[in-house]
Amino acid sequence: MTAHPRLSIGLPVYNGEEYLAESFDALLGQTYEDFELVVSDNASADGTEDICRRYAAKDSRIRYLRLSRNIGATPNHNHVLAESRGELFKWASHDDLYGRDLLRLCVEALDERPEIILAHTEQAVIDGDARVKVPYEYGLATDSPSAPERFRSLLFEPGGDDFYGVMRTDVLRRVKPMDSYHHADRTYVAEITLHGPFHQVPELLYFRRDHPTRAERANPSKRSRCVNLDPRRAGPLHPTPRLLAEYVWGFASAIRRAPLSRADRRACFGHLASWMTSRVRPGAGERVEDRAPVDPDRLAVSVDALVAGREGRQA
Repeated sequence: MTAHPRLSIGLPVYNGEEYLAESFDALLGQTYEDFELVVSDNASADGTEDICRRYAAKDSRIRYLRLSRNIGATPNHNHVLAESRGELFKWASHDDLYGRDLLRLCVEALDERPEIILAHTEQAVIDGDARVKVPYEYGLATDSPSAPERFRSLLFEPGGDDFYGVMRTDVLRRVKPMDSYHHADRTYVAEITLHGPFHQVPELLYFRRDHPTRAERANPSKRSRCVNLDPRRAGPLHPTPRLLAEYVWGFASAIRRAPLSRADRRACFGHLASWMTSRVRPGAGERVEDRAPVDPDRLAVSVDALVAGREGRQA
């Protein structure tokens, strides 16, 4: 690993032994190699530590950090960003998969277009066996030169995993660290897009794994999900109405902090007011992973053919 890698990948993990090795293989097998992989083990009680140490012994790009206690998923995500050294940054999940060219194509897009602050690729939801369940088209207008239009799109349109794109670290240093209220990741990405446009590489290379033990599935209620994000959310001081109110306020405070003109700020607040009204409509808040799965026999994409470490799994 170089002393100052161009890209830092932050991988927070807690009890991730089931899929962690697959994620390591996919990241370490990327065609773009100038990166560090900062792994923060949130005091896992399973085989996560052994897997991390085994991979770190084989690849010097891995920096393995083990926390003495479980600080929660959100502080751990913020921790890997704080530990990063690259001018570019990407969060990675221990259970997702990444096509070999994902990093290279995203970095090239950022280099070719300096106005872009985040680059990602096309995405699909996969199951526990890495079979595509729901491929989906990115329909958000985050590439618009208009900050209010980017913000409006993130509010109203379902889909998109921009949180896992490759981002300019200096922009991330200028936004408020991610919080742990309901859907805090959405307000975080919304604040990022107020700083500049995103770009979607037109190749399917990111595979988000949906499985019964994924944090969102294992914690079905808003309260339990937020406690998983930060244990300090437990107890009577953080009832569900507060978690929802903080969610709305997160969007409002992002607008206040962003470097916007007065006209753009007013437009963003107008979109936020319309969005709050729309939440009472049936069907609001659709999640991509809850859409009906497609017939895998009708799909031309092969995850095994695209992802490093899965070559021997191909039929």
